[in-house]
Amino acid sequence: MTRILHISDTHFGTEREPVVQALLALAQRLQPELVLLGGDITQRARRSQFAAARRFVQALQRPVLAVPGNHDIPLYNLAARLLDPYGAYRRALGVNLEPVVETDGLLAIGVNSTRPSRHKNGQVSPGQVLRVAQRLREAGPARLRMVLLHHPVRAAVESDRSNLLIGRDLAVPAWVDAGADLILGGHIHLPYVLPVHGAAGSVPRQAWTIQAGTAVSSRVRGGIPNSVNVIDHWVDSGRHQCSAQRWDYATDTEEFRSVATQVLDLHRGS
Repeated sequence: MTRILHISDTHFGTEREPVVQALLALAQRLQPELVLLGGDITQRARRSQFAAARRFVQALQRPVLAVPGNHDIPLYNLAARLLDPYGAYRRALGVNLEPVVETDGLLAIGVNSTRPSRHKNGQVSPGQVLRVAQRLREAGPARLRMVLLHHPVRAAVESDRSNLLIGRDLAVPAWVDAGADLILGGHIHLPYVLPVHGAAGSVPRQAWTIQAGTAVSSRVRGGIPNSVNVIDHWVDSGRHQCSAQRWDYATDTEEFRSVATQVLDLHRGS
């Protein structure tokens, strides 16, 4: 079995320390093969906030694949936003804004959906879509194939449609047809799982988009507490499946608890 911990929107600078410690304890308990950190890692891209984020990543003591969010680009420091928008991010979290992790059991592809010219909206270019699709096609069917970005590709509520990724109509079917099983996002602080589809064939291939809530910050939304996802992948009698488990922070016990699980069939061609 392959286990992934998917967290997003930590917003260091607004973090709640008991929640941070509870999340570190959860990672120690579950020992995921990989931690996916889906952007808005800081609140205002300040040096002290990136330092706190770096300490958190180091304390996880697990491999981490991270991508930036719109909050990780300076908002008020206009010179930095224009001349070196990802400088502080790179110094704290690594120079590669679109990292890839590949093991025997998984392929995780990071996509930078932020644009310094935009305040908060996300976008992917045709070049990014093609690069990711090619890497997915090369992975083969044995691995769990995931794409991580900050901005969502499907909305669960109508009010979030304005937050959806620009370029999703090209990206999602291309990535699903190329073999993506999961497209993972954040940004809107609401956890949910929805199907997404490819474009090819009379019966389009189905995959899933999994959204994460805000992992440790005070910026909770919709009455949902701090929340993360745990994703398990396994093969049973040749059938690929994964479970998407939502874990919420419980204030009374100061720990994360599993509150919902969806078992997802993963499409593998004949």
